[in-house]
Amino acid sequence: MDPISASCFSLNIQENRKAIKEEKKQDAKFQEIIVSCKSLSHYDAKTFKTLLPQVIASLFAASLHVAVGLSLSFSGILVPGLDKALQNGTDGDGEVYATKDQSAFIASVAVMVVPIGSISAGFAMDAWGRLWAVRCSILPTVLGWCCIASANDITMLIVGRILTGFGTAWGSIPATVYITEIARADMRGSLVVAAPSLASLGMLLVFLQGWFLHWKTVAWLSNIYAIFPIVLLFLIPESPPWLVSKGKVEEAAKSLRWLNKYQPQPENRHESYAELQLHLLQKEHQKKQEEQTRLGHTGRLDKFKEFLKPTGYKPLLIIAGLFFFQQFAGIYMTLFYSVTFFQEVGSTMDPYLASTFLCLIRMLMACSNTFFLKTFNRRALLITSGFGMAFCMGMSGLFTYLFNHGRTTVTWLPLMFLLLFVVASMIGFLPIPWTMTAELFPLEIRGVANSIAYGVGNLLMFASIQSFWNLLDAFGGYAGVQWFFAVISLLASLYTYVFVPETHRKKLSEITEYFKENGVYVLSLRKAPGKGARAVEVDAAARENGQSEKLIRSV
Repeated sequence: MDPISASCFSLNIQENRKAIKEEKKQDAKFQEIIVSCKSLSHYDAKTFKTLLPQVIASLFAASLHVAVGLSLSFSGILVPGLDKALQNGTDGDGEVYATKDQSAFIASVAVMVVPIGSISAGFAMDAWGRLWAVRCSILPTVLGWCCIASANDITMLIVGRILTGFGTAWGSIPATVYITEIARADMRGSLVVAAPSLASLGMLLVFLQGWFLHWKTVAWLSNIYAIFPIVLLFLIPESPPWLVSKGKVEEAAKSLRWLNKYQPQPENRHESYAELQLHLLQKEHQKKQEEQTRLGHTGRLDKFKEFLKPTGYKPLLIIAGLFFFQQFAGIYMTLFYSVTFFQEVGSTMDPYLASTFLCLIRMLMACSNTFFLKTFNRRALLITSGFGMAFCMGMSGLFTYLFNHGRTTVTWLPLMFLLLFVVASMIGFLPIPWTMTAELFPLEIRGVANSIAYGVGNLLMFASIQSFWNLLDAFGGYAGVQWFFAVISLLASLYTYVFVPETHRKKLSEITEYFKENGVYVLSLRKAPGKGARAVEVDAAARENGQSEKLIRSV
């Protein structure tokens, strides 16, 4: 029972008929507020003007992702620079060179420390707030870039990469959680995608600058993209759900008024839209507190016990699976070794220019994801993305094989299919696993759970990047590795079909309820009430097939 109703029922019933009527009126009034909160979307004007404050806040919160993209793709210009210095033997003139194994470690070490950074960021954002955790990321980020820019040996490069990796976690995870909590339910995916879009912009800037500038100069310039976003964060309010959870009701009300400043006055209501939303947040928080009290959850260690519940471990396992397929399908390996990759597949285009095109396509597709994530179901996007990646990488591997064996002189086809592979990955398997980390977990552990999931994703990224040269040896070269990526992409679509639940247009509370009783999505279709199992399966399959066909036509 919600707290408002509980307070009504706990009143002493007066024998006086007039008092009873007053109580009923008051109860009806409170019940009306509750119903209004439950159907809050009924009062939402849903115009671009009403959404504008959320768009601004999301862009400002995600602005540090430009620096995140710089950090992720920096190895793309760093590794060739180190290799060139090794070949020229220029260690005596201040240049830094590295062996192949050292280069692989330098490329991957930035993501190796992200799990530590992500878990600490989770506790920080739950304790200090989402935005203050992002602001604190400036310290390791700037220190890291300064170490890289002034490096005169491998050790300083590694230290710099570790610091920028740590800053990446603090700058990205709290921002994603913040956007998830302030965004309207139907626009959550579209606004969260601002983060990978800006990260793609950072990747593009790396290769554009690396085409003309030395990697040390690029490192110095990277500080600009870390400092400026911090200024923007002081112009937007803190997350209302977090403020309510900390008992800062007045600040939450002020934040909601800012985020809903253009919402019209609800028809036939005395409360503003922001006030109705505040009632809902208070009610949900109170219900969770009562449930925790009833279950005896009072200590800090109880947060870890939440992971033993189905709502904790089920989404974590599903996200871990998505990250495994994302990483070993080659999405990030082709990015971290893009210059080297384009040199080896037979392309005659300048590898830095080809890498720039790759990042440009990533950025354009990241921007278009606003449309895709708003229009199509998550499952349809993931399944279509997996099949598209498999086809493109398989064809690229075929023409790479033919070129290496002298059976074709067409050198642009492998490059074209690699670029199409990027397009297919950006439809689903690159952005969606990262955005779903902030959707699948309940509010009680959302910050920490999102950080753990983010850390798992980066550990798998470290493993995939570190294993790149071993995969080349195991599969006999670049063509074999591309076919390996294609097989993993096919398995990724199958995994999505069986396990991944739909979150599009779902409230965060509805997603949490799903995991209480379900874990395997195809089995959960049989549990839908009011329909036969076969009818539910047919309806779900028809919806997904329709989504996929519509998606393919639009692409």
